[in-house]
Amino acid sequence: VIRQLAAGSELSDDEIASLGITADQLADELDGTIVLDPQVLILLDAYVHGDIDRRGFLRRAGQILGGAAALAALDALNPRFAWAQQVAKDDPRLTLEYRTFESPKGYGQCRGYLARPAKQDGPLPLVIVVHENRGLNPHIEDVARRLALENYVAFAPDALTPLGGYPGSEDEARAKFATLDQSKCREDFLAAAAFARSLDGLNGRTGTVGFCYGGAIVNFLATELDGLHAAAPFYGGAPPVDKVAGIRADMLIVLAENDERVNAAWPAYQAALDAAKVRYELLQPPGTTHGFHNDTTPRYAEAAAKQAWTKLLALFERSLRVTAS
Repeated sequence: VIRQLAAGSELSDDEIASLGITADQLADELDGTIVLDPQVLILLDAYVHGDIDRRGFLRRAGQILGGAAALAALDALNPRFAWAQQVAKDDPRLTLEYRTFESPKGYGQCRGYLARPAKQDGPLPLVIVVHENRGLNPHIEDVARRLALENYVAFAPDALTPLGGYPGSEDEARAKFATLDQSKCREDFLAAAAFARSLDGLNGRTGTVGFCYGGAIVNFLATELDGLHAAAPFYGGAPPVDKVAGIRADMLIVLAENDERVNAAWPAYQAALDAAKVRYELLQPPGTTHGFHNDTTPRYAEAAAKQAWTKLLALFERSLRVTAS
């Protein structure tokens, strides 16, 4: 129905009401977003992380929104990569390429997306960008380009490389991702950092940012990667508390207000950070749900996402802009 409307068809008020959503919500969807009950976003989080399947999402969301609206909501919740893209794939201000690197302790060989300023004036910091649980999709590539425009060398590894890389479908990517051996994936990310650090034109300082699954990997890297200077996990799983004392990076820890699955581990993680005297800042914007920084889906919270991005850049500025001794 929404696609028919986008093509120019019209519905009466009664027909709109039969969908179980308001005319304003329908109009929002035609602009690329939809206003959803917070419980539906919680169901989305469960669906994205494999706790319920598509049928379960539609059944339970249908109880909240109505059946037709649940179908519309699921469509609306799929990422709009082109609509949300902030930096073009061929932006002349950037040098963009895919690079392959060796990972002998992981899956053997992996690939990543390298974004850096085309006109680099002096050594720059390195930032490792870690994707969600769908691999290196267009959104994460766009995040790498955004960082490159801020005068960083950004490298975004793809954990799905051994399975052929991002397949173009979020559902297919999610299904493939669930079959990966995560112990090998963690080694791949350590190998990615080692490879990226070998690139020319760096100042010897390394930071990392990741989202959801990537946030958990950032927490892992903070405990395991020597010489990491800044780490920003966005709503990512906490590391084992007995590993926290090994963190030397300055941290920006970003959580959503409504994210029971991730937030349950925060009190113990915070206590361990405090005990280890790790320098960190917590950002937990009110009214947000898991994934609020991702501007390709309706979970996006613009004001909170902009606040988190500003704080991320401030972390990198103060931690990465000095030359390593």
